[in-house]
Amino acid sequence: MSGVKTHEQEINAGERFAFGDNWQRFLQLLDDERIGQAEDSLRKMLETDSLAGKTFIDVGSGSGLFSLAARRLGAKVMSFDYDPQSVACAVELKRRYFNGDSQWTIEEGSVLDADYLRRLGQFDVVYSWGVLHHTGQMWPALANVDQLVKKDGGKLFIALYNDQGRASKLWWTIKKAYVSLPSFLRWLVVVPCYLRLWGPTIIKDFLRLKPFHSMRTYKGARGMSPHRDVIDWVGGFPFEVSKPEQVFDFYRERGYTLCRLVTCAGGLGCNEFVFRLGS
Repeated sequence: MSGVKTHEQEINAGERFAFGDNWQRFLQLLDDERIGQAEDSLRKMLETDSLAGKTFIDVGSGSGLFSLAARRLGAKVMSFDYDPQSVACAVELKRRYFNGDSQWTIEEGSVLDADYLRRLGQFDVVYSWGVLHHTGQMWPALANVDQLVKKDGGKLFIALYNDQGRASKLWWTIKKAYVSLPSFLRWLVVVPCYLRLWGPTIIKDFLRLKPFHSMRTYKGARGMSPHRDVIDWVGGFPFEVSKPEQVFDFYRERGYTLCRLVTCAGGLGCNEFVFRLGS
């Protein structure tokens, strides 16, 4: 379409973070423990021990870790991402763990492309963790994923950045600065953010005579590494936020019931929602 920038052009123009590049680096750290943590996250939030017989779509699949987790739990999986490098990550994970498997499909696509989504059909579980607030059009994206959910009992599992008011506006400025700077100057943004996000914990570790213990043993609630988490957070642009009640009202009007909610207690991070469509 004339006038519409490609993914690469958006990155070069300082309008988008190269999520795929970050995920490719993360794959070097991926191990069975992190995969197990991802599986546990799905089990807990979806309140099930197995996804056997279920269809699962990973909207903005990133590293492909949660697509892999869903497939290991027995689901038939569809993964797509806007970022070609992220698509390549999912392809690599499939090659490693489910090479040639017909029950896991991976494509490049955009959640903002309603025609593309319409061709995909409907799924028992629609999963999009920490993705839709990075599209630059969060509310249209939230509306678009509705068409992917099976109309009688399908579940929608999403996570969105919490609206912290003034603090969120400051983070927007930081993230925009990061993606706008040439790569060799981005440390000017990353170092202060490292001190903000990890400084207090590092100090406590030194006082306990265990230097950097927390960083070395950190796996993250979703199987991530500390450095990749920081870069993903600092660079994550576009960046939008929402309040839990806004998301609840948005989907209630569309016939959804809230099954599970985990908030970040009004602080920094994502609020997680599991909705069910229909009775």
